[in-house]
Amino acid sequence: MAGGVLVAGIGNLFLGDDGFGPEVVRRLAAPGGLPPRVRVTDYGIRGMHLAYDLLDGYDALVLVDAYPGGGPPGELTLLEIGAEDLGTGEFDAHGMNPVSVLANLDKIGGSLPITHLVGCTPADVDEGIGLSEAVSSAVPVAVDAVRALVRRLASAERAKFVLPAEPRSP
Repeated sequence: MAGGVLVAGIGNLFLGDDGFGPEVVRRLAAPGGLPPRVRVTDYGIRGMHLAYDLLDGYDALVLVDAYPGGGPPGELTLLEIGAEDLGTGEFDAHGMNPVSVLANLDKIGGSLPITHLVGCTPADVDEGIGLSEAVSSAVPVAVDAVRALVRRLASAERAKFVLPAEPRSP
């Protein structure tokens, strides 16, 4: 897909609240509610898959992930991420460290699109399936936040391609 917005669920559903991203994108994948040219994918822990999909030339990326923001469990954080925020990181083709994936895109011929994170402070990332009550309660709020963000990003994308009207002669 040239252009468009990629919404990427990140996390390991076998580690409790780390499954936040996959749960949010599962709900977003339901028909309706998102503009055209938006792709929603659960990447789980498949960092290489995300990296190669970004080579398709998306205009924007929205990561949805557990994020240790320091607030109470279930608190949502929205961040815009630029290349200067990434530093460096060794890429692991068998794991998912979003910072490393994004920091190394140039090594496989890609570049970082406009990138946002919708993150949720986890309560528990120990082995186990299922979200804590606090994180589970944040999921519908996160779904709404991602929808609003994607609509804004998709509108900005469309605005890039709108040519100004030519002046009319009197």
